[in-house]
Amino acid sequence: MPYMMTTFNSRAGRVAVLAVFFILALIWILPRHEAQVSPTFYAGNGYNSSHPIDALIDTAETDLHELLGTQAHDLQTAAEQYRARRGRHPPPGFGEWYNFAKSKDSLIIEEFFDQIYHDLTPYWALEPKELRRQAKSIPTRITVRNKTAILKTDEPRNWMDSWYDLVAKLEDGLPDLDMPINVMDETRLVVPWEEINEYVQKEQANRAMTNPSSVIPEYMSLVDSDHDDLEPYDPGFAVPGEGGYWEMARVGCPPGSPARNITLPKVDFSTPPWEYDNFERMSYHGYVSNYTLTKDPCVRPEMQVLHGTFLEPISVSTSHKLMPLFGGSKLPMNNEILLPPAMYWAQNDHYSGGEKEHGGPWASKSNKAVWRGAATGGRAREPNWTGFQRHRFMSMMNATSVSQAEKNQSHGVNFRLPNYADYKLKGDGFIPQLLSEHTDTGFNHLVCTPYTESDPTCPYLDPYFEVAPGMPMKQMYNFKYLPDLDGNSFSGRYRGFMLSTSLPIKATIYNEWHDSRLIPWIHFVPMDTTYIDFYGIMAYFLGGRDKVARKIALAGKAWGEKVLRREDMEIYTYRLLLEYARICDDRREFLGYVDDFNMD
Repeated sequence: MPYMMTTFNSRAGRVAVLAVFFILALIWILPRHEAQVSPTFYAGNGYNSSHPIDALIDTAETDLHELLGTQAHDLQTAAEQYRARRGRHPPPGFGEWYNFAKSKDSLIIEEFFDQIYHDLTPYWALEPKELRRQAKSIPTRITVRNKTAILKTDEPRNWMDSWYDLVAKLEDGLPDLDMPINVMDETRLVVPWEEINEYVQKEQANRAMTNPSSVIPEYMSLVDSDHDDLEPYDPGFAVPGEGGYWEMARVGCPPGSPARNITLPKVDFSTPPWEYDNFERMSYHGYVSNYTLTKDPCVRPEMQVLHGTFLEPISVSTSHKLMPLFGGSKLPMNNEILLPPAMYWAQNDHYSGGEKEHGGPWASKSNKAVWRGAATGGRAREPNWTGFQRHRFMSMMNATSVSQAEKNQSHGVNFRLPNYADYKLKGDGFIPQLLSEHTDTGFNHLVCTPYTESDPTCPYLDPYFEVAPGMPMKQMYNFKYLPDLDGNSFSGRYRGFMLSTSLPIKATIYNEWHDSRLIPWIHFVPMDTTYIDFYGIMAYFLGGRDKVARKIALAGKAWGEKVLRREDMEIYTYRLLLEYARICDDRREFLGYVDDFNMD
């Protein structure tokens, strides 16, 4: 259970024939999940036979088999699959990229790169010269000229050196380009949905498969253009007005979406709004079945009062204009171009636990969920902290708080309990006992506003939370279950958790570069950001399904060691920058790779 004050107030498809060893090693290392539950206290989740999570795991297993069936084993097939999925020729340098990927023992699955095309498609609607002008107007950027990467910044910036190191490793294969970088935790681009839709429609209308005889295989040089006297571009970065960041962000949602039409007051958890139950309505018997939908604030308007990003982020500097800007994460309505996060590339033990530290055997781990970290997520002030996601999770992990909530019409000051009957969970102290015996969570700093690094306490949070000792990530790997939560933006610990021998339980509203290559319920356990499903998830695994938890943990680790390596970040970034450079080229409609047409 967490460190908190116990005086908390009331409150289907294509399947390729793959090697048996490969399937065993990467997918299901152990036998299929067992349906029975143990006769212990934690079997009391009310499911006598099949559980909803069993069905979600079965579906995920089918999805993975289908995904593996699309793997390309030669350059010609990879190029054909590219054309079929993207509607144009691959970019120049595609052959070299493919050979680079194969030299790194990479799985070549075209779907892995879907995020690139989601991000870049609108930029085809802007003129290349304008894109280049925009890119040069951002002071924090990485430039490539004549196969040499150059770091440009107005002042020392967090993580720029790591991103530069990533690009520099690829410079021999890259064309000339300018890539502006968002160095803030928070995202910065939200173009109105109507404009993005116009841009996407324009790209689709102009997309064509150029006659191979007309294809140009080389990018333009930008060396001479460096001397052009360009008028500086004004990105139009602004701070929120009335309504805060939610008002700025929701313009990126479709006009008919709930986010565009619903404004909610601060949540009273004794009588939460109808929208508070959105997750239950879109879930599969209370559990995440569509992870993409679950994460999307455009269909989850309640996030405006349940997530620090929308309540009061640490810093906001947002533009409603489309311009090239790369970053490590973004909300579904944002328009940045995603890169692998610098935190993942940096090999920083604080975010990885150590590149070679993955935890011991499953059987040696404590049978608990562990979380330790700071109370980040934005500026949590006395009037608004009850809506912050990390504070909510910590309160919901406290046995005393939950016990009091059970006696107070199922709510605390900053959370509401699930309907136990919906999850077939026992009452009479079942959840408080589960939390007492099987969780170890706490804040190591309350991040008060105003913030004082040397003082981890906070007058308006002290009555509810007790500061806990810190815990290095590699020590967290001694526990079986690893909940992972958003902070000021995405969680920099997620890749480390995925590569560990423990089981990540992931809740986020942010998108990352790797989303197309991770399958929920087979590589990790998805959780909603209301955390309303956490008790059911833990009761499922603790109720005689330890082998299922171990299976997902080890399958996720094995898969991560094939698709989340540093080499995979290089491969993704290499492909991304070839595509980006093409969009910024004056002859982009004719640029392409067609050498495979000459192959036998």
